Amino acid sequence: MIEVIEGGPFTTVQDLPGRVGLWHIGVPPNGPMDALSHSLANRVVGNAADAAALELTGAGPTLGFTTAAVVALGGAPMPVTLDDRPVHPWHPIEVPAGSTLRVGSTDGPGLRATLAVRGGIDVEPYLGSRSTFTLGGFGGHEGRPVRSGDRLGVGSVAADAPAPAPLPPGLAPVLSHDWQLGVLVGPHAAPDFLTARGLDGLLGATWEVHFNSSRTGVRLIGPMPGWARPDGGEAGLHPSNLHDNGYAIGAVDLTGDMPIILGPDGPSLGGFVCPAVVAAAERWKLGQLRPGDRVRLVPWSQEAAAAAWRRSTDWITRATSRIEPLARPSWNSPVRRDGNVMDAVLAEDPPDRDRPSVTYRQAGDRFLLVEFGEMRLDLELRVRVHALDRWVAENLGTGVVDATAGVRSLLVQVDGSALDVRRAAAQIREAMCDLVDLDDHPFPSRIVHLPLSWDDPSTREAIDRYVRGVRADAPWCPWNIEFIRRINGLGSVDDVHRIVHDASYLVLGLGDVYLGAPVATPLDPRHRLVTTKYNPARTWTPENAVGIGGAYLCIYGMEGPGGYQFIGRTVQVWNRDALGPHFEQPWLLRTFDQLQWHPVSAEELVELRAEQSQGRLEIKMEDTEFTLSEHRSFLTDHNESINEFRTTQRAAFDAERRAWAASGEFAGTAP
Repeated sequence: MIEVIEGGPFTTVQDLPGRVGLWHIGVPPNGPMDALSHSLANRVVGNAADAAALELTGAGPTLGFTTAAVVALGGAPMPVTLDDRPVHPWHPIEVPAGSTLRVGSTDGPGLRATLAVRGGIDVEPYLGSRSTFTLGGFGGHEGRPVRSGDRLGVGSVAADAPAPAPLPPGLAPVLSHDWQLGVLVGPHAAPDFLTARGLDGLLGATWEVHFNSSRTGVRLIGPMPGWARPDGGEAGLHPSNLHDNGYAIGAVDLTGDMPIILGPDGPSLGGFVCPAVVAAAERWKLGQLRPGDRVRLVPWSQEAAAAAWRRSTDWITRATSRIEPLARPSWNSPVRRDGNVMDAVLAEDPPDRDRPSVTYRQAGDRFLLVEFGEMRLDLELRVRVHALDRWVAENLGTGVVDATAGVRSLLVQVDGSALDVRRAAAQIREAMCDLVDLDDHPFPSRIVHLPLSWDDPSTREAIDRYVRGVRADAPWCPWNIEFIRRINGLGSVDDVHRIVHDASYLVLGLGDVYLGAPVATPLDPRHRLVTTKYNPARTWTPENAVGIGGAYLCIYGMEGPGGYQFIGRTVQVWNRDALGPHFEQPWLLRTFDQLQWHPVSAEELVELRAEQSQGRLEIKMEDTEFTLSEHRSFLTDHNESINEFRTTQRAAFDAERRAWAASGEFAGTAP
């Protein structure tokens, strides 16, 4: 047993590979941010590389051991003592019962270290993993960093476990303040989203790591992107905005004009352009980037990324074996350019009769983004996404890790071994003509009646924090609802209220942003309020805030970053312990559900949320169906009034865009 005397600034339990297969629900994998140091430290104590260990950020804990143990520290250089005697990193440390281990702080290079314990840290798994997700409040030790007074169990050691052994010289990852990251260009690159010069600028720049970086993502400071589009159309006013799609782990996510490299706690679904993705073998470096470090993005090919992964896996497997004195592991080799910057699109199929065009985009070496049709909101495209999602689940086999549906796309995650990105693209292309026609297929749906505290005080607080801490001159501040009114050409904010409460929002995907949070759009185009997303994104959003970005509505499943314009707050759509009559699993909603709002006061919402946390809140739900052919008939019957609404909306949108251009808001957009 381990007793925590001092927890350190941010010490969490993590394992490998973390939570897999739940990306489509908005559950990130979590796991160590530096998976390489985690694996190597585990090998030093004789564990399997994936065993649960402690991840230390900036500094480590002070731990008391009630029983004898073997531990090892690896990663960023942190001084460590056993009963006040210094001990070495990357070596097995015999800890007698009754001893105290103290881990100090690091000034760099590097930011995170792993403390492995022989037998692994023994905590209760949640959704298949022991990893901590602090934003969601689950996994690890009570869903949070460890603190004084906690007690951590240690697992049993297998009879055939190898003996502990130090890491040979030269195998420890070399850390730096100047980093190169191997990336694969795409899914959103030149010429569709960035100009050729803009993409060259992204890859040629030296970026600085922002102080406001975390396991969610690493923010980068550098030049403005060179945009190829004037705006995001229906997806939002800024050219970084697009129709929500799945995000790859390690994606360089342009949230407005600021790149954020998404980490293991990052979101699975969102509406921002991602021009590059860090290769799987290079992701460990994200865990060692500290504020002020310098970063360059080096383009790789699929073949280079696959070779790097194979070499890294082989080195980890034999990490504590005797090696040649001059051997150098792959992770300490120079990062050299090996990729064509035009490789983002793997293949394109033109439209054919009743079938839309299909574009196959690489999203790193573990993800394939399959897009249907033009860049616009069309529920017919979403139905095709559903058909492909079903085909992938039934036909692609064990090499598929997950598939995440977006508005007009499907993000397919592969394991890189049984199935790689290119083979997945080839098999899906062959299957396109076999997708079933779903025009008259009835999709099971539920009308879910949810309370909405309009312009809730918590959302006002989030806006105020943004003004004071991120950006005071944003066009959507100080009141998001007034901005929504203006950009849609409505007469008053009462019109915004009326439209939101008259609408029936069809859920197109889950996990935007995180934990079962829906991305939804009104079935009636006359209810589709179009806005833009924060630039840069917020650093804090209250749990269950409701916002609009582009033509989409989102309920935030938990506290965290965000970019949608606030309209209010509601009850939980994610319940960790699945409490209550509607939670058969932790998430409440399903794709093709229809959300309808009824107004409540802020005080009433507090009471409803308290009832729900105790498992006593009844939510009215009505079973129904969604049929594409019936929806087409509705659009035909109301075509004239729909066009009138869109004309007024477009005029206001264009006026807002001209005002932004005059104020310099689009400084990074190509002429």
